[in-house]
Amino acid sequence: MFKRLNSSSPWVWMTAGMVSLCLVAVLGVMLLIGWKGLAYFWPAPVYEFQVKTPYGEETLFGEIYGVESVSARQLQEAGIDVNPEFGPEQNRFLIKIANREREAHDFVSVLEQNIVTQSERPDIAVIERTEHGVFFGVPVGFMENGKIVDTDIDRAYYQQKIEVADQQRLAISTLEHSEIEKVNWKLSEKKTEALSYQKAGETVPQSVSDEIAILTQRYDALESSLMTLRTAHSLDYLIVKDRNSSSVKVPLNDVLAMWYPNAMSGFEKFSQWAHQIVRFVTENPREANSEGGVFPAIFGTVLMVLLMSIMVTPLGVLAAVYLHEYAGKNAFTRLVRIAVVNLAGVPSIVYGVFGLGFFVYFVGGNIDALFYSDTLPNPTFGTPGLLWSSLTLAILTLPVVIVSTEEGLTRIPISVRHGSMALGATQAETLWRIVLPMASPAIMTGLILAIARAAGEVAPLMLVGVVKVAPSLPLDGNFPFLHLDRKFMHLGYHVYDVGFQSPNIEAARPLVYATSLLLVTVIVSLNLAAISIRNHLREKYRALEQEL
Repeated sequence: MFKRLNSSSPWVWMTAGMVSLCLVAVLGVMLLIGWKGLAYFWPAPVYEFQVKTPYGEETLFGEIYGVESVSARQLQEAGIDVNPEFGPEQNRFLIKIANREREAHDFVSVLEQNIVTQSERPDIAVIERTEHGVFFGVPVGFMENGKIVDTDIDRAYYQQKIEVADQQRLAISTLEHSEIEKVNWKLSEKKTEALSYQKAGETVPQSVSDEIAILTQRYDALESSLMTLRTAHSLDYLIVKDRNSSSVKVPLNDVLAMWYPNAMSGFEKFSQWAHQIVRFVTENPREANSEGGVFPAIFGTVLMVLLMSIMVTPLGVLAAVYLHEYAGKNAFTRLVRIAVVNLAGVPSIVYGVFGLGFFVYFVGGNIDALFYSDTLPNPTFGTPGLLWSSLTLAILTLPVVIVSTEEGLTRIPISVRHGSMALGATQAETLWRIVLPMASPAIMTGLILAIARAAGEVAPLMLVGVVKVAPSLPLDGNFPFLHLDRKFMHLGYHVYDVGFQSPNIEAARPLVYATSLLLVTVIVSLNLAAISIRNHLREKYRALEQEL
């Protein structure tokens, strides 16, 4: 037995089995996240239930969100009369009834014994709205400019009106976020300039006052146009019958989409599913992040990781070059290396506290005092933002880049350096033209590890820049275009917020899986891009390494 253990064969099988087990576990987690997340966007059927209650029979419109088996004994102990016809166990359905503004709860639990009938009515529609979530009901009419349309209305008519409402909503959004935002930005700049003259005890130049007056007049005109568009956009209503057969007026300016899940073919359901996924990736969040899309979070995550990579790479490479090429081998450099390795094990929240105290309050506060004194006491850089988040994560991932780069420098033979300097090159030229290019695959490896760690961090970002909902993106059409002082959204924080801070946990739970899948996809995409660059560099310098 001991001879077999001393041979390599059992250990090979054991290690291969552990690797296979890890791969299966990772694949299983990804499949679970993918299934739970992507199934959320599938147009599930909406049933009409006749349910027995202590007050008589009641009609419900709803989707079945979950089913669990409950023992009859457990129900009896809870004081519920159990029908023996259903056996020792029966199903309990979690039904989403939506219509949030008209119902006490988004979800209800119904025992199987209390369901009298369950049917799929083809005329039940799912109406997605900007507020109050979705609405389940039967469209029966349309109100246009305050008047009810009496003609026979088909489903194409509703879709046409919804498309018109989408165009109006787009016009309003363009006016708000393009024209009005630009005028407001210029007006703020001019007012700050006038304030600087006043603080200095000087008279505000007439040209500045004239520009402020012109911009104010322009802003008022655009605001008046915006109010006109909003008024015209709020005159139309969908008339829908809810589960109680009551007519409900749903404002068309709140309707984003409408579909009939019980009357859709398989291809139509797939098309709707793909359309919902695209909207999830490209739209802004709504309803405290429990509805809508996650585009600002995707944008903020990718932009922060790119800025972090730009910051951490030169810092890590320069530190590694100094430690390996210039610093002597003494107690001090050994102490520095030990400190670098230990920094990799510091909890990330500690880096967040450091970033808040040093970058935000100290560096940012001094920048405001020196360059943005006219805007004080409102801080510009003396508050959490994108720049400080990127710098904090750069410090967090710096040890990884240093260690990886130094390992790459160690693998380059000393003969390469001696040969270069023998031909007349200086040490700096040797490093820049020979050593660093050959070590570039190791540098990219360090960057890959840094991206993998930084993209999923949440704790430090909560202190130095990430927010629940950002009013605008860090990148826009106003100079200097990239606003490093702005707060931003992050996919990791979005998962935390939706999963633990949402007022409607049951409705938001599938979004946790969908956002988690998206976060993993973003991280994998960034890593694949870095790996492709590393492999290209490795092939480029492989021949030189073999010759040496």
